[in-house]
Amino acid sequence: MARGRVAGRSWRPELIGLQQPTMSDKPGPAILRGKNHHAPSVFTPDALLREARRQKHMGPGAIPEICFLDPDGDIGRYLRDSGRAARHPLWACYHTELHAFEEDGVEFGIVEHAVGSSFAVLVAEQLFASGCQLLISMTSAGQIMQGRSPPYFIIIDKALRDEGTSYHYLPIADYSAADAALVRLAREALADDGITILIGATWTTDAPFRETAEAIDAARAAKIIAVEMEAAALYAFAAARDRPVLCLAHVTNQMGLIEGDFEKGVADGAQESLDVLLRVAQGWRRRKA
Repeated sequence: MARGRVAGRSWRPELIGLQQPTMSDKPGPAILRGKNHHAPSVFTPDALLREARRQKHMGPGAIPEICFLDPDGDIGRYLRDSGRAARHPLWACYHTELHAFEEDGVEFGIVEHAVGSSFAVLVAEQLFASGCQLLISMTSAGQIMQGRSPPYFIIIDKALRDEGTSYHYLPIADYSAADAALVRLAREALADDGITILIGATWTTDAPFRETAEAIDAARAAKIIAVEMEAAALYAFAAARDRPVLCLAHVTNQMGLIEGDFEKGVADGAQESLDVLLRVAQGWRRRKA
């Protein structure tokens, strides 16, 4: 077959976009320009899910009221391996699977491996569009503030916006803040748990292998406890969409600076992490009732 021909069809390259378009004459990077945070999106999670259900021959229906994000996948794997979780039949998302499990007669949902700001918010939008009423994320994080040996947990009350997704939801600011009422609820739910829990700020990055010494020093000077990859975007989404989202972090490592790092505990930390998630979820249910 002659080069440039496929099944009898000729192909001719065309040069498109030789003149570079500009969005604005304003200075600064493109991600900070041309944003109207009050304007509705043309592309919506409802439209995506509508077409996904059509293509998958899936009927309408709601998912569990309380859902968890599990970026590392350890909690979800633990639940599935122990026979407690099964794939939810009404989750229409193209990119992930939602598994459902019961605890004390209450059904919960969990999505694994939604790593990074854009992916976490992509899933969060679809979870709420599918019937979720509370979303709690449990991510792993690298230690910034020294003085305590991992592993331990953080209730994230604000997150440094060193990623891209949050700027599509909220105007420019250094941090995305948690809902203060959810932070208080989590603190009260975990107060007598016996698990080490800190409350404070994290640094959300979308470039984990660009955590330079200078960036770490700056985060430490700002009293940031740990670095992770989702919270700033999830909190920006929550504020813009008025959705209840709480981000927790399991500080599991010192960014590989010591041998034997990244040890989370029993079952890769899944048992303890799940206990923390369920205590917060049950506190929310009690408050709602």
